Amino acid sequence: MKSGEDCNRGRRNFVKGIAASLLLIPLLQFCTDKIAVLVMRLTGTNHILGHRLWIKDFPKPVEQIHIPYLIIGGGISGLSAARQFHKKGISDFLLIEMADHLGGNSSNGQNKYSKYPLGAHYLPLPNFEDKELLNFLEEEKIITGYHANGLPIFDELQLTFAPDERLFYKNNWQEGVVPKEGNSTEDDKEFQRFFKLMDGFRAAKGTDQKYLFNIPLYLSSKDENTRKLDTITMKNWFEETGFRSIPLFNYIDYCCKDDFGLGIEFVSAWAGIHYFAGRKQDSVLEKNDSVLTWPEGNARLAHHLQKYADQKTLKNHLVYEVKTENNKVFVKAFDDVKKISLEIIANKVVMATPQFVNQHLIKDRKVFTKSFHYTPWLLATLTVDDLSDNSSFPLSWDNVIYDAKGLGYVYAQHQALNQVQEKKIITYYYSFSSGDLKKTRREIYKKDKEYWKQLVFNDLKIAHPDIEEYTEEMEVFLLGHGMISPVPDFIFGNAKKQASQNIGNKIYFAHTDLSGISIFEEAFHQGINVVNQILHETTLDT
Repeated sequence: MKSGEDCNRGRRNFVKGIAASLLLIPLLQFCTDKIAVLVMRLTGTNHILGHRLWIKDFPKPVEQIHIPYLIIGGGISGLSAARQFHKKGISDFLLIEMADHLGGNSSNGQNKYSKYPLGAHYLPLPNFEDKELLNFLEEEKIITGYHANGLPIFDELQLTFAPDERLFYKNNWQEGVVPKEGNSTEDDKEFQRFFKLMDGFRAAKGTDQKYLFNIPLYLSSKDENTRKLDTITMKNWFEETGFRSIPLFNYIDYCCKDDFGLGIEFVSAWAGIHYFAGRKQDSVLEKNDSVLTWPEGNARLAHHLQKYADQKTLKNHLVYEVKTENNKVFVKAFDDVKKISLEIIANKVVMATPQFVNQHLIKDRKVFTKSFHYTPWLLATLTVDDLSDNSSFPLSWDNVIYDAKGLGYVYAQHQALNQVQEKKIITYYYSFSSGDLKKTRREIYKKDKEYWKQLVFNDLKIAHPDIEEYTEEMEVFLLGHGMISPVPDFIFGNAKKQASQNIGNKIYFAHTDLSGISIFEEAFHQGINVVNQILHETTLDT
């Protein structure tokens, strides 16, 4: 969010469910007389393997591994934990991952024209007090130095190039994603009042001298009056604060879906305000909300983290049981390549996996899981010959279509130094916001390929009437458990608190669903904090 102008692009930060379904649908179209040839195959998360957790039809273990520390889950939280072990001088650990790659939602695809994100694809400039993240960015040469006043200098080639955002509104493209041209006077006044309130929330601190809203979330103030905002929806707050503007309502709804999957009617007001107020925009001289991004999205950051798990990773291994016994943790896993099971015996285990997975691995966890809500998502990556829109405002990195069903699309090649591209690669995003996510999840898998193809095209045709004619290929990804969504009473609720507690100082938990907000920073700090906790308690034990 641009301090009273543009909102964050949280849609790129949703967390991929370990057992979620991904559908890849290449769509080939030929000439004006085109015939759609659709080929469906499963890719990425192996949902068929994951669903075996429900029936546990695995062979008995035939191998055994002994290791002091085991990390289960190779997303950002797990990779960050590996990095923290390394930084603490500990190399005797193992990371295990169900997929054939690491990164979780921070993964990418690639065709002959470009890399492109398969989920999270940007990182906002960190808050200045987030020294852990700033240090990581410096290690990876994303920060190239510091000004005399201590502010970091970011590599310009890794910051979003201009133009970075545009909005299709009132039948024309305009700069930024906040509706501006074509509003009524009353609409403009409400936008101004809303952003003034958000600026106040951004700067406000509680009696404990902590920001009311901060990133990572655990740094936020414990101010009880502010936390009461977690008991109502963002829509309730909108109405109780006297707002009536439909463009403002739709804008906030877009922002909530963008960051949380669920819209303004379903997410808590605390989470909705945190979206705007959590980022302080204080790590650059310009006080703006620039972001770091790459053609492959946050897979670049995952790649930086992967080196800490090099030669310490078992991929294509599905963990199906975790239990403590005789002061050890016994973990059973299925090797999907060799089709055998193995047993890993560890002193400490980090569960860097979501709670809807953990309920199948550890006894008596389902009591927590029912309070965790995960929104399904759809992504569609299109290879197009042209994106003509007869607009005076050019194609941008983020392209949002007002009042569309989806959340717009990003242009993967925007960061390329060569701006003349043979084909253009765009990725469209859609969140399945609803009041009954389980029902929605069941219904989306009843739809056929033609349905999803037309959904994507119909939405994009609002701004690009001839998009279907120019599309050569489409890859559609459906994620059943796309990201944790902070409904009222969740962020500060009892279920999340209980699910975060370690088991006997042996089994520890680290995942963005234990934060309640699915962004890179939360995953990064979850990994750091869990290792610090393990090592602290290990020291106390000795």
